[in-house]
This record gives sequence, structure tokens and C-alpha cells, in this order.
Amino acid sequence: MIQENDRLLLQQKGISVQQMEAQLRQIQAGFPFLELHAAAAAGRGIFVPDAGDEEAAVAAWESYSGQVVKFVPASGAASRMFKELFAFAGGDSALPATEVVRLFFERLGDAPFCDALDEACRRIYGAGIGELTASARHRDVVCALLSAEGLNYGALPKGLLKFHRYASGARTPLEEHLVEGALYARRPDGTVSVHFTVSPEHRPLFGQLVAEVAPRYAQEFGCRFEVSFSEQKASTDTVAANPDGTPFRQADGSLLFRPGGHGALIENLGEIDADIVFVKNIDNVVPDGRKADTVRYKKLLAGMLVSLQRKAFAYLERLDSGCYSREDLMEMLTFVQKQLCTKNPTTKTLEDTELAIYLRSKLDRPMRVCGMVRNVGEPGGGPFLAYNADGTISPQILESSQIDMADEARRAMFEQGTHFNPVDLVCALRDYKGRPFDLKKHVDPRTGFISQKSKDGRELLALELPGLWNGAMADWSTVFIEVPLSTFNPVKTVNDLYRPEHQP
Repeated sequence: MIQENDRLLLQQKGISVQQMEAQLRQIQAGFPFLELHAAAAAGRGIFVPDAGDEEAAVAAWESYSGQVVKFVPASGAASRMFKELFAFAGGDSALPATEVVRLFFERLGDAPFCDALDEACRRIYGAGIGELTASARHRDVVCALLSAEGLNYGALPKGLLKFHRYASGARTPLEEHLVEGALYARRPDGTVSVHFTVSPEHRPLFGQLVAEVAPRYAQEFGCRFEVSFSEQKASTDTVAANPDGTPFRQADGSLLFRPGGHGALIENLGEIDADIVFVKNIDNVVPDGRKADTVRYKKLLAGMLVSLQRKAFAYLERLDSGCYSREDLMEMLTFVQKQLCTKNPTTKTLEDTELAIYLRSKLDRPMRVCGMVRNVGEPGGGPFLAYNADGTISPQILESSQIDMADEARRAMFEQGTHFNPVDLVCALRDYKGRPFDLKKHVDPRTGFISQKSKDGRELLALELPGLWNGAMADWSTVFIEVPLSTFNPVKTVNDLYRPEHQP
């Protein structure tokens, strides 16, 4: 039963009653598992470039003159990085009792935030890290790291933490992304546009840091930075439900809405004014001494994209002209099947007019080239060849929750996957006439999922929107390219900062 205060809340969020009711029906119905054709692999949906391919792609990118933006989802809190440290700080043991916490203290001198943490300890406790640990006051050190009184790392987003040490001082991921942008996303006029999606409460801190560091990096790299921010829209929140599917109401009787997941950012991405957009997670950065592979393969992915896009645009112009032969259509079909890896068994039975309509539908849509790394046991999504609603088989990035693991054949496909999705995308957002695509029209609504959460000790069901690089991009032309593992260096726990990839 919708109450008057519910209508006011919905109005504030920009969500209609019909949308909320549809969300509740979706929670009750659930989502279907996706139909798999095969796990993508080298030579089967994943292209492995040789030296000649690499040189051609890099050259294609370095001669490109369109509008380019680097898009970085950066709203996630870093709290999960410190899970073990939170447990230690709230526990009874005065000394580190787990391997993770012991390693944290053994290598603390190598932490990029060590100097700042020592200063915080002296300010709060009147003693530095060495004195505190010598007195078995390890928990005080952790509290100085995580609490608002200290560095507040327990509440800040990853983008604002110190990740890498340099002779000139420590850098945050935000700074590393600015530097990366200067190295591979610079426009011909010297402008480097970087867009961060942030949470409202942290936006002022991001803005403050950019104001402090951007002029210095602009001078160092001879460029001009345009840094912008956006927040996940309230209109993309989803209503929470009780286990029986009815609306979850909080203690004061109000409806509970939750963020719809990173898939909500498809709207933010769709508002970026650019031809080509690089997408990469905030924590996948390395120090300058290790950036060479990152820069080269970013240029390679982008060069592959603009080369494929150029061909697609030429075919669309030919289709629009009406001056094409059966041979031309077969050439276009080969391009769609071989280079865009999109196949439909029914195309062999289509007449020319029907085939031209089909080809237009596959060529005139957003395009992305995705870097894939060899699977090294990292959790998360992977590249597959999957069936779509229209009967086509195309490359898709899937999560385990989208696959029926009770089905032995599908489980085997997932477990035998050779590659992993590192979220390394380059996207083309405009059509061949220069008009921006409406990205919301290319989302597959069947690809969300339901997660079990709790609020105030009560269980609830949460609706997650189709993921940004999963179902939110399901109806894009997608190409998978193998890239080296050296380009994938995420920081999931604080101790990852001790890995050689993140050390000077």
C-alpha cells in the first residue's frame, strides 16, 4: 500500500510508483540465468595481437584526433581493504594474532602512508609507530590509521588514500589516473579530460585534491587537465524488499532504497561528451616505473577500437546510400562475424533486404574493446560467448551469479575459463553521424540480480541493476583482446600495497 510519504520520497528521488512496483515484481520473479555458448578463449572470442597488430593499433591511436575522456568509477569506500585491521582493532588481543595483521606491521615501513601515520600517532598519542609497537600498542597504531581522529582511512574512498611512494612524496590513485591520462588520453590540443564518479560526501575532498595537484602534473607533463565529477543518481536507487517480496519498511515506516550498484553508472557514462572513453577501476594503478605496459596496451586497445569503428562507419554509410551488392553484404557479414564475433545462424536464410536490416542493427550501436588477462584465480567476472534475446551469440562479460552453477556443463564452462575481466575498457559512444548513443537503450534488463542483505538486524532482498560492464553493455559490439597480467594490479587489501607492483 503506497502511503503519502512514500510518494514524496519517490518524487524526491525521481522514481515513479510504476518503476517501484516493477522493481518489486522483479525481486519476486528473480532473474533468469544466461544461456552460454562457450567460455571465450584465445582464438575463440579473444584476439591475441602479434607484434604487427600491436604496432598498427598503437599508430592508429596516436594519429586519432577525436574527443577523448578517461572515466574512473571512484565512489567505493576503502573499508574492505582494512577488514582484518578493523577486526584486530575491535578485538581483545594486544598483539597481531593473524598472518594478515602480522604482515601489515612487518612491512609497515614500506607503506606509502607510513610517514603520515607516524605523524598521526605522535599527534594523538605523543609517540611514533616504533615506540607504540615496542610497547605492544599495535591497536593504537591501527586506530590512528582508520579513525577520523587519525588518517580516517576506514571511511575514505580508495581514490584518496596514499598508494605509491616517490622521492617527492606519496601519490593517491586519483593522481596516478591523472598521470595515466596524460600518457595515453591526451587530445591533440594538449587537453586531458578525466571524469571521476564519486559519492556526495567525498566530492569536496576529491575537488580539493585535484585543485592541489593538477597544476603540478599539468606543468610536469605539458598538458591541461579538465577534471569533472558526477554522482550516482538517486533515480537509479532500487527499493528493498522483505524476504516475502513486500516493500521493506524502516523503523519509522519509510521505504528503504539502496544504490543500484555500478550498473547505475551507465547513465553517468552516457552523459560524457566524448567520442572515445577509457574506463578503468580506481585501484588498478601502478607507480611510474611500471606504467610502460599500461600505457602501451591502453593505446593498443584504443587503436583497435578506432580501427574497427572506422570500418563499421564505412559500412553504415554504404547501407544508407542503398548502393550495395550481395558481395558487399557478405563482406559486412564477415566483418560482424569474424571481427565483432557476433553470429546468428539465421543470417544464411535472409534475403538481401532482411540481411541489410540485420547488419545495420549490429553495426549501428555502441562499441567497446575490452582487455582480458589470463586467469590467475582472481574472483569476479570473465569473458564468455553467450546467447542474446535476439538469438545471436556475442561476447559478454559475465559474473558467476549469472550462470547456472547447478548445470554441470555450464559450471564446467565457468571453471575452465582461461581469462579474467580486469575492467580495462575503451568505449565508442557516438554513431557514425556524430550523435551520442542513448546507452540506456542498450542495457539487457534480464541481467540484474538479487542479493541478500540486512538492515537493523532484519533480512532484506536488494535489487542490483545490470552491471556497468556486464548487462548494461550487453547490446554493444564487443571485442576481447588479450593483454598482459602486468596491466592488472588491483588493491583489494591494504597488504596488496606491499606487492612489488606497488613498490618504488
